[in-house]
Amino acid sequence: MPELNTDPVLPPAHNSRLTLAEIKDLWSRTYNTDGKPDWSHLFPYYHPQIIFQDSIQRIEGMEAFQAMCKRLTDRCQSLRMDILSMAENGPVVLMDWQMTMAFKKYPDTPVYGATKLTFNDEGLIIEQRDYYDLWGDIFNGIPRFNQMYRRFMHKKFG
Repeated sequence: MPELNTDPVLPPAHNSRLTLAEIKDLWSRTYNTDGKPDWSHLFPYYHPQIIFQDSIQRIEGMEAFQAMCKRLTDRCQSLRMDILSMAENGPVVLMDWQMTMAFKKYPDTPVYGATKLTFNDEGLIIEQRDYYDLWGDIFNGIPRFNQMYRRFMHKKFG
């Protein structure tokens, strides 16, 4: 089993915020192709009252956020994230990404999405909102079903 990343990471200094380059570096070290993802080096950059939301859940507080990260780690054989682009506007950073998940009995599944990080005045992440179409991206990998799903979505919503 590969070793977890143990490089020391200091939490941000008061009133400082991560740069785009630092965010890209930190998030790129979270995911790998040789083993389980590890978020532990990111946790010092989150506010204890972090609010995380995606298309599946809304989580409040560091304990619940860390538990969610552990559940994802337990489910996946490996996870890789490629950050495609980044932008910032004041306390908000947006990341466009492709995440490839490998599950035990299924082929690697790419999921495309975006993350919005909101920083507080102390430079900590107070909110994270992930946007993605989990089912659409998963269904794209299922022959014939992918076409039925897209026709259904177009008929009902498009």
